Amino acid sequence: MYVDASAIVTAGAVLAAVIAFLSNYNKAHKWILKQEQQDSDIAAIKEEQTLMTYGLLACLKGLKEQGCNGPVTDAINRIEKHMNRKAHE
Repeated sequence: MYVDASAIVTAGAVLAAVIAFLSNYNKAHKWILKQEQQDSDIAAIKEEQTLMTYGLLACLKGLKEQGCNGPVTDAINRIEKHMNRKAHE
């Protein structure tokens, strides 16, 4: 078997192509993992915001029971309207 310059160049090109493919595959895989992590983080944040909204609504209702009115009633109505709209999306 005779190895000439064109065989070496061809082998180098194949090796470079394989390295480029593996590098791009690795980047894509890391990007997908990052997106999955962000999705789980967003879900946790949404759950926390839901709990905080329920807590805020409970505090506002408690204030209303104590006789506070005006902005408290408006805030309760807006929060309940928002929660109903989100529940039906």
